[in-house]
Amino acid sequence: MATNGCEGKLKMIEELTTNAEQIQDEVLGEILSRNAGTEYLRGFLHSQTEKQLFKKNVPIVTYEDLKPYIDRIANGETSDILLAEPITGFFLSSRTSGGQPKLMPVTAEVANKWELFRGLYESPAIKHFGDINQAGKRLELMFGRPEIETPSGLKAASVSTSIYNECNFRTILSKLYTSPIETIFCPDPNQGLYCQLLFGLIQRDEVVKVGSVFTSTVLRGIKFVENHWQELCYDIKIGQLTDWITDSGCRNAASLVMKPNPEQADLIETICNSRCIGCICTGIMRQYTTELEFYSRGLPLVSDLYACSEAICGINLEPLHKPCDVSYTFLPNMAYFEFLPVKNEGDGSIEMKSNNEDTELVDLVNVKAGQCYELVVTTCAGLYRYKVGDVLMRKNVILSVDQEKTSETDLFKVVTEAKALLDPLGFILTEYTSYVDTSSAPGHYVLFWEIKGKEGKHCKELDPKIMSLHYTYKIYRKRNIIAALEIRVVKQGCFEALMDYYVSKGTSLSQYKKPSCIKSEEALKILDSRVIGKYFSPKPPL
Repeated sequence: MATNGCEGKLKMIEELTTNAEQIQDEVLGEILSRNAGTEYLRGFLHSQTEKQLFKKNVPIVTYEDLKPYIDRIANGETSDILLAEPITGFFLSSRTSGGQPKLMPVTAEVANKWELFRGLYESPAIKHFGDINQAGKRLELMFGRPEIETPSGLKAASVSTSIYNECNFRTILSKLYTSPIETIFCPDPNQGLYCQLLFGLIQRDEVVKVGSVFTSTVLRGIKFVENHWQELCYDIKIGQLTDWITDSGCRNAASLVMKPNPEQADLIETICNSRCIGCICTGIMRQYTTELEFYSRGLPLVSDLYACSEAICGINLEPLHKPCDVSYTFLPNMAYFEFLPVKNEGDGSIEMKSNNEDTELVDLVNVKAGQCYELVVTTCAGLYRYKVGDVLMRKNVILSVDQEKTSETDLFKVVTEAKALLDPLGFILTEYTSYVDTSSAPGHYVLFWEIKGKEGKHCKELDPKIMSLHYTYKIYRKRNIIAALEIRVVKQGCFEALMDYYVSKGTSLSQYKKPSCIKSEEALKILDSRVIGKYFSPKPPL
């Protein structure tokens, strides 16, 4: 099924990965030769460019270390503080757990890398499913936000919004996608979502791929259809948009294509021609895959790529693999990649290294199978030995009371076990997040759960087996260093309200990642206001 163009791109990927060591050295050499004289690197390299000096002298950093330099550029100073190439704008990171989005410098070279990457990452899927662009259209849920202007005059936007604003994208939009640009940039995400789903249903015979950036957005779209399918069908039947859609852009776009079509409305329940569902299913998104697999009725879930605001990283060469088996092949020409070894405790928990610990980073070609690593990138856009922070075994320490630490991996493992315990009781755990309550001593963990009862069943009590975490937690709980675990069950729709809150604060709906640990007081109020039951572990675990 692969086209000649696809075969050429697959061959390029093979050549890149075959020569990874040489290409990585060239990438680092180019970055250092160009930027060694910048204010930031000059203090570590003294204008020299040797790889070993870079590894010895340049520190491993987080965003907080680079933020003062980035803020100076955003406030009007020249970009040579961090890099020699002029900065053309900023990407806003999609991270929501840490509060405000992070500004990531963008240059012309960054834009070129993204253009190359977009031409490569779908090649493995084309090999299996054929050229989607030639076969039909994509019902892709896309949500853009207005750009933010920094004091320097440089614009900041999410990666996805930046793509939607490109002239090339707008030129091909009507040919390859079902959603008009007005629905993508609708100020009200719910109106935009309704209209994108409506346009997709109207063009259902042309749809060959359904998707969004993240699994959570696809699921939100499916549940939105569950709640509004009668209204959607009625609009298609009479050829008019429902009155609650008030956005002028959406209404104008609808007026150009909608006409009464009762036959099409009657066909909505039948299977469309989609060949796959495309969305990122790994990392924090894996919690949604079981539910999405239920709705997909056997359609493959394709997680094409691994990329973030900080760097383009890799491609999934085996798109037919189940989400739990997905891995990504790193592209050595996109950035210089290093890997910080982290200790896997064997019980699913991960022990992290702090920035000042003396641990040697591993190059891309020297990573070992089965070893856990934290990703560190050096890019052409002024990030030098930068800890990306939320990849490769999802290392983030999200909960910490006293000395005990619980990683996102631990939390996911616990919730997976809890789902298995809840299922025979007639309940489905659909959403969750966490919070550390230190208002009293000792502090305790709080888990917010949205539980759906089968056949209208209501949750009255929880199995005590659910009320515990991993081994280290149990030890500290037994010593009374940590108080009893609390589970707060919330109303249906609570996590949609949480998403709406973050979207109202500037997060793009298509890039929204539900925080695994709540740190915002406003977000906590949203959850607490919808609590319908509280449960504590009855006694310290044995």
